[in-house]
Amino acid sequence: MLDLRSDTVTLPSAAMRTTIAEATVGDDVYGEDPSINALEKRVAELLGKEDALLCSSGTQSNLLGLMSHCRNGEEYIVGQEYHTYRYEAGGAAVLGSIVPQTVEVEADGTLSLETIEKRIKPNDPHFPITRLLAFENTHGGQLIDQDYFDKARILAGQNGLSMHLDGARLPNAAIASGRSMAELAAPFDSVSLCCSKGLGAPIGSLLAGSKELIARARRWRKMVGGGMRQAGFVAVAIDYALTHQFERIQQDHENAKWLFEQLSELLAGTEAKVRYSGTNMTFVELSDSLPADSLRELMAENEIKLPGGQKLRLVCHLNVSREQLERFVELFKQWLIREH
Repeated sequence: MLDLRSDTVTLPSAAMRTTIAEATVGDDVYGEDPSINALEKRVAELLGKEDALLCSSGTQSNLLGLMSHCRNGEEYIVGQEYHTYRYEAGGAAVLGSIVPQTVEVEADGTLSLETIEKRIKPNDPHFPITRLLAFENTHGGQLIDQDYFDKARILAGQNGLSMHLDGARLPNAAIASGRSMAELAAPFDSVSLCCSKGLGAPIGSLLAGSKELIARARRWRKMVGGGMRQAGFVAVAIDYALTHQFERIQQDHENAKWLFEQLSELLAGTEAKVRYSGTNMTFVELSDSLPADSLRELMAENEIKLPGGQKLRLVCHLNVSREQLERFVELFKQWLIREH
């Protein structure tokens, strides 16, 4: 089976499964799981922060980050298409009573700093208090230039604001930029690092920040049911992924670029648009004359899973090989000939 829908579909290797089976665990709510304690210390150091907290998912670590920065009725400024606003079920508003102030996302994945400055509320009882700027890196697979975040940090400092990073694919950003995750995380007061995407762990995300912020987040985690007890089995899988599956992310980027080149050649002269994100994603926007449903049917017959819609996000990950992609391209060529 070849699954190009997302990098969340990765499966643990035999070596990772062995590591999970042999994990030393304890009760994490009591702070007694040695595997979790070691992982949190490691990730805090990797991200250049004082402390870190293991969470069940990226949605949870983002939520805890937002709620640890903002009190009810306060505001965070966020991209209209950013995950913490659009794809996390409104948790910040529902559970944290935090007001989202959205800003349109620019073509390069950033938010206009001029617009952000205009959206920061004055000190007036009519308005929610602006507390936080929330960003992503990568966004839609695009690496955000670090100079942009340095400028955002200056703006935040001038207005007494904190900054949170949804680093769902921060390892991809690190590999693509040639910078460490600590360098990329430096401008931010809190960072969410999802480990079940490019890193290939089966579950888990960590929130990193100051000791004070993580203490607040730990209390929020307990409140939302995130005390996972003997979750060292999760921690050792993440630790294994950080050790053995970080550098190999470069292969995913190379595979996605190769796929972009092949599909661009096949679709030349059509109205379809093909774009490479710069990391592990290739996007194909098919015209109405090329129905994606028939493409999905052909691929399904050959045990290949694709996302829905006419705009396809094709994501490379550790369970995608070049040989599988070659087979995909050959089937894509057959489909294109048939549809024409």
